[in-house]
Amino acid sequence: MKLLHSLTDILRGFVVGLANLIPGVSGGTMMVAMGVYNKLIHAITNIFKEFKKSFLTLLPYVIGMLLAIALGSVGLKMAFQNYPLPTNTLFIGLILGSVPALFREVRGEKKGIPGVLLFIFFFASVIVLKLVESNHSNVLNTGFLDILKYLLMGVIASATMVIPGVSGSMILKTMGYYEPIVTGAIPDLMKGISSGAWDQAGHSIAVLLPFGIGCVLGIYFVSRFIDYLLHHYKGYTYMAVLGMVLASPVVTLIDRSLYDQVGWVLILISVVTFAVGFVVATKMGSDPSPEEKLETPRE
Repeated sequence: MKLLHSLTDILRGFVVGLANLIPGVSGGTMMVAMGVYNKLIHAITNIFKEFKKSFLTLLPYVIGMLLAIALGSVGLKMAFQNYPLPTNTLFIGLILGSVPALFREVRGEKKGIPGVLLFIFFFASVIVLKLVESNHSNVLNTGFLDILKYLLMGVIASATMVIPGVSGSMILKTMGYYEPIVTGAIPDLMKGISSGAWDQAGHSIAVLLPFGIGCVLGIYFVSRFIDYLLHHYKGYTYMAVLGMVLASPVVTLIDRSLYDQVGWVLILISVVTFAVGFVVATKMGSDPSPEEKLETPRE
């Protein structure tokens, strides 16, 4: 019975891992839907106070998530390489389909002029970052400043992963590091290890190790801060998130490389993938049943 329970938790972790891997799909929402959000957040925030209990709680979920990331990143790499426009429009559909759920989160919350200003600031910041990174290469360097940048990306991505309705991968994609890390460094690491190309594996480790450390720091420390913001300034926090979310399709579509050798058939397929992504995200983001609703006790 205990083994069956562990296997079930591994499967749940696999689902959460896949959700976190796909831009526009929220791992936090999947945790809420499966009824494990509070349990996992409690285990994370009390890892030092209740180490053994928290470790045993998190272990099967971590195993499932790592399996999902390892397998899913390879498939996504092939999709981006062979069908960049339809793949990106699928993700744009997923992102825009999640917007109604985010609007529901701010319904009735205090927003006003500060909320609007936060929305504009974060929307504009994402666009500016994309323009600054317009010549950003998918080849990741491993200098000292680059390593600090991967650490910061890990902190940002993982901290947002724990917010229901927000996709950490979407934030990564917005910042221009989704393809280089998720569909670049992770598959390259597995390929390097399996083929004995240790230089390739070593380079991937030099990228993924600081990113992974940033993820751990973000989940533990920054998520506490975000949890505080959600409890005390939920409307303002989600207005900032909405600014980043709605800027994401813009920064994706201004990438000129997406339109190389694009014909009417590919455009039609891209419209279909956008519609599929939008419908899926809308269905996943629909109001949860009472037993699935997230309880967020206010201090």
